[in-house]
Amino acid sequence: MPSQPQPVQQRLIGDLQQVIDTAEDLLHCTDGARDGAYRAAREKLAHALAVANEELQRFEDTQIERMIAATHEASLRHNDCTGEARLFRAFH
Repeated sequence: MPSQPQPVQQRLIGDLQQVIDTAEDLLHCTDGARDGAYRAAREKLAHALAVANEELQRFEDTQIERMIAATHEASLRHNDCTGEARLFRAFH
């Protein structure tokens, strides 16, 4: 069904969020690291974290767009003319 995200996509989004959370924790825990190797690793991790956050946002935006499209399609198919009818369909 188009309105339901694929389980694999849901797992991917969850896994990516977990990686992002862990990376943010690592960056926070190593705030005081000034050694060249640590600094380079932190910069690399910060860059990867920024890319991962952008990708997660893209996944979430795509998921929301699919949900909106599926809701609109269902409203047209069932001739839901009012907001109340659309709400009842969404939560039924």
